[in-house]
Amino acid sequence: MKRVTGIGGVFFKAKDPVALRAWYKTHLGVDVQAWGGAVFDWTDANGQPVAGATAWTISADNGKEYAPSTSSFMINYRVADLDALLVALRDEGCHVVEVGEPSEFGKFAWVMDPEGNKVELWEPVPGQ
Repeated sequence: MKRVTGIGGVFFKAKDPVALRAWYKTHLGVDVQAWGGAVFDWTDANGQPVAGATAWTISADNGKEYAPSTSSFMINYRVADLDALLVALRDEGCHVVEVGEPSEFGKFAWVMDPEGNKVELWEPVPGQ
């Protein structure tokens, strides 16, 4: 079974998210949008668009979206078959924290790694 197929998003906290977003926009050219993040569309080796994108956001450091982790970041990994992967992870003794309801974006679940980092798993809707 194929497990992770790519990175769907990188999310991290900041003491001053507005200033940090501005720094990334000014100095690294990240196209930070009003919602607090950016989307990097995928391309092939020739620069042609392909299905898929990677989200990037900075949030306030007092948010609880990464709980029960106390880390300042969370990585979203794209997966091919979330249901099968969750069965395998549970069988392997991994701590699955939560399974989300399917949404317009696909299916999500969260697992804790051995260092206490919350990991987001995402099975996008077909064609995304």
